Amino acid sequence: MKNKDWTGNKTSIFSTLGASSHAIGERQEDDYYATEPSAIDDLFALENFSQTIWEPCCGQGHLAKRMIELGKDVIAGDLIDRGYGFTGIDFMQATTPTNNDIITNPPYKYAQEFCEKAIELTSGKVAMFLKLTFLEGQKRKKFFESTPPYKIYVYSARKNCAKNGDFHLYPSSAVAYAWFVWEKGFIGDPLIKWI
Repeated sequence: MKNKDWTGNKTSIFSTLGASSHAIGERQEDDYYATEPSAIDDLFALENFSQTIWEPCCGQGHLAKRMIELGKDVIAGDLIDRGYGFTGIDFMQATTPTNNDIITNPPYKYAQEFCEKAIELTSGKVAMFLKLTFLEGQKRKKFFESTPPYKIYVYSARKNCAKNGDFHLYPSSAVAYAWFVWEKGFIGDPLIKWI
């Protein structure tokens, strides 16, 4: 309990909320925060996806490996070499349309751009593991109005994302997450469910 400050000052409030500019320690340079593989089990229990999945931000393969274990064929890539998948591939520069669904946890600072690119490229579904705060913002409001997700699965218990994939150093999280799922051509209001 050494690092905890419950005196009511701003540091304790921002750290509790998980605000990046006030969190303890620096953010990972490339915004690499690996997702617990069990997040795929949660998603697959609620949604059906194509046999082949494109995972464009695979990191060390936490989500991709779990999808393979669950019987999917996975095209895994990343801009940065972290020892898994095709590396040096910039998803944001991709131009070839795909029939494959796209599932990933994108770098949060480019989350909207990744969502837009994935929706542009696929003729199927896109599932993005994002902070619940992704719902906020005027720029995103316009994005959601023109391209609404058809379902948002909100975690009722915290799911963990670990800086640099070091889950043993980050056993818990103060951040709320959700799976945002788009289906090509959907028009209407998103359905919100809880995991």
